[in-house]
Amino acid sequence: MMRKNERLPLAKSGRGAFEVANQAVREAGHVIMAHFHCEKRVSYKAGRSNIITDVDLLAEEKIMELLREEYPDFGIMTEESEGIAADSPYTWIIDPIDGTRNYAYGIPHFCVALALTRGEDVILGLIYDPVRDELFRAQKGRGAFLNDSPIAVSTKKSLQASLISFDMGYDAEVGQEMLGVASALWPGVQSVRVMGSAALGLAYVACGRLDLYFHLSLYPWDLAAGILIVGEAGGMISELDGKPVGIQSKSVIATNAAIHEDFMRRVRGEW
Repeated sequence: MMRKNERLPLAKSGRGAFEVANQAVREAGHVIMAHFHCEKRVSYKAGRSNIITDVDLLAEEKIMELLREEYPDFGIMTEESEGIAADSPYTWIIDPIDGTRNYAYGIPHFCVALALTRGEDVILGLIYDPVRDELFRAQKGRGAFLNDSPIAVSTKKSLQASLISFDMGYDAEVGQEMLGVASALWPGVQSVRVMGSAALGLAYVACGRLDLYFHLSLYPWDLAAGILIVGEAGGMISELDGKPVGIQSKSVIATNAAIHEDFMRRVRGEW
């Protein structure tokens, strides 16, 4: 475990890990926005829902180039390419565009997500929205921020008072299950949103724009940065069954402690 005042590893240039990561997500964001209104080449990774664009690859390349230069000994796990194994305990986890379907359709709701882990422990997380120039960030033990302002999760006390959100994922059966959970909660909440970006869903919980976000089919690059940011914002984040969440988890519920308890009662049928 990382001690509260422990420093993040320095880069080859002598810069801090946050400084390098901040440069990486912003440079990727510039690539993404430069191509946002252009025609994109879209291909399918698995099934009809999981797509990739040529810009995902360009943004990923931009991030990986910088990280390999500054931290040549670190491992890299990324969504669109084969990762880099390393003997180092440190690994970068990259999602060059979280919300690719939104991006491909011209919907301005997507982000770049980047996390640094030591073992299974997330120690640095960044979620950058290039459309709004919003950087959600956290370092373990040092709080969570939106740009330079501290953020905290919602103070709502119940699901009935909450704006909740979820995403469908790529698997049809899992999507049906998520619709089932949402249906079980409705109309006992204020309203429901489908985001199209898991990372931004978690970031919005961290800053109180959403009261709760859930997903049942995630990958490490969807989840890693958000785990830390929500936790550092004072949130409660777990798997659907209430077990502790980790970077290899598939399901997630992110909210505050009071709403989390209410949610768990609802999904268990304890009305």
